[in-house]
Amino acid sequence: MATTNSITTTYAGEFAGEYISAALLSGSTLDNGLITVKPNIKFKEVIKKVSTDDIVKDATCDFDPTSAITLTERILQPDFQQVNLQLCKKDFHNDWEAVQMGYSAFDSLPPSFADFLIGHVAAKVAQRTEQSIWNGAAATAGQFGGFKELLLADGDVTDVAASTVTSGNVIAQIGSVVDAIGSSLYTSEDMYIYVSQNVARAYVRALGGFATNVGAAGINADGTQWYTGGTLSFDGIKIAVANGLADNTMVAAEKSNLYFGTGLLADHNEVKVIDMADIDGSQNVRVVMRFTAGVQYGIGSDIVLYS
Repeated sequence: MATTNSITTTYAGEFAGEYISAALLSGSTLDNGLITVKPNIKFKEVIKKVSTDDIVKDATCDFDPTSAITLTERILQPDFQQVNLQLCKKDFHNDWEAVQMGYSAFDSLPPSFADFLIGHVAAKVAQRTEQSIWNGAAATAGQFGGFKELLLADGDVTDVAASTVTSGNVIAQIGSVVDAIGSSLYTSEDMYIYVSQNVARAYVRALGGFATNVGAAGINADGTQWYTGGTLSFDGIKIAVANGLADNTMVAAEKSNLYFGTGLLADHNEVKVIDMADIDGSQNVRVVMRFTAGVQYGIGSDIVLYS
């Protein structure tokens, strides 16, 4: 059974030659290198964690191994996921691009639509992967367990109760996350505060002068025009906008403590369009994508979850 197609056309005038899809969330977390990527995982990978007590002791003449080293592990096991679509070429006979299919009864999918479909499927996968990285639920089909789900289940993670973030309280709310970061991590070079889009927007607006504790004209007296899409920081800690985070959610962690695992990174960019005419004689075209994806973190006590 073919995937349901709904084709609406007036078939009048000149076709512009471009298909336009709805705006998609970009896969900002992976595209911007905001977490550590572990490729080439066929099934699972063991992440070793090393914990020691106070290893510096008073010196003696003898070798005295009194310190304690604890080795624990976490398992990074990417989930297998796929995209399977099927279209019937007959549905395109009366559409704008019928001529592009050729005049033979053994026609092909319109080339420009095939190109669009490949890009659209890849973008949709990037969007779903971004959402799953942060807010995915392992029990939901088409998703894998995201950081929020994993962190909520870990008693070692420092939890900060969330509020509805606005431009009036965003500085106090981000401040509560910073205050919960351990002193040994505060100056870490790869420490980030990962924030949802609504938190980022509220912070930008607050710095534009729309908060009681910021000057009325905002940064450099530019008002809301101060921000041109550059980097953000808070108390010296880098802020990363994670499109997949649900509203009013923040995570403070080192990039090196958050992992994304997959088989081949190239699998996330490979969309196969298979014309079934030469295989089973049908008019169908199949669109196939297969890949693996999953996340894991190392040390829970080094992470703050605002949720």
